[in-house]
Amino acid sequence: MKIGVHGKDFGPGQRDLIRYVFELLAKSSSEIVVSHQYFSSILDQLNGLQGLKTYQPGDDLKHLDTMLTLGGDGTLLEAVTHVGCAGVPILGINTGRLGFLATTAKDSIESALEAMFSQDYDFDERTLIHLDSNNDLFDGLNFALNDFTILKKDTSSMIVVHTYIDGEFLNSYWADGVIVSTPTGSTGYSISCGGPLVLPQSDNFIITPVSPHNLTVRPIVVPDSSRLSFTIEGRSNSFLISLDSRFETVDNSIRLEVTKEKFKTKLVKLKDNNYFKTLRQKLNWGLDVRN
Repeated sequence: MKIGVHGKDFGPGQRDLIRYVFELLAKSSSEIVVSHQYFSSILDQLNGLQGLKTYQPGDDLKHLDTMLTLGGDGTLLEAVTHVGCAGVPILGINTGRLGFLATTAKDSIESALEAMFSQDYDFDERTLIHLDSNNDLFDGLNFALNDFTILKKDTSSMIVVHTYIDGEFLNSYWADGVIVSTPTGSTGYSISCGGPLVLPQSDNFIITPVSPHNLTVRPIVVPDSSRLSFTIEGRSNSFLISLDSRFETVDNSIRLEVTKEKFKTKLVKLKDNNYFKTLRQKLNWGLDVRN
């Protein structure tokens, strides 16, 4: 079995946990390929890693059976850009805080890896957002699992985001910004700005304004077959756009279009996990003293 590994730098308190994971991987006799960035950060802290192979972002990873991430949701989102269109299932081990996408807890690592080694799991195919623009942005990695955002860069004043659906004018958002979220990303930035929960299997995008200066403006759910386009204006001529946690600075000459990506991301779904259970555990959704 061929397993890719990507993670974040870790503190002294996590060293034993990461060592334990690599020991389990070694016992499986699997071929392990570690992201070069992660390998460089842990080589001096863990013994026995010298012989491992590494990969660089942009390398073709189609030969991998599974991608394992060690960190939080941000680490898993980085791994999505590494895997790209290769279709490699991603299993996230949560060594961070919330871990909504990286759902495997520290006390479930051994059973999760056993399921991975035996390929005893299902996977969810998750829709991605694709970004086109009149500028070359994000080094060609113009897709995201959670969301695309347009945000003001300065703290002084709001911006205006003119928004169109399939060429038809929707609204001019006077706000701090606008989020376009996938169903997967509906539990991220969008929900913190008042957006709805949307099941991952739904064929939708969610457009959510960030701090709109109009009480009548609310989030809207649109089909993911839609072509969403945007222009921006404001007192400042500098704005931020993002794909998940990756940011670029643009000016008001930018033209942006969001559609559904042609490929999807596969997230490993272990037998004892499901979306509603994660909602209740991670977000305390439906928490009621009467239950």
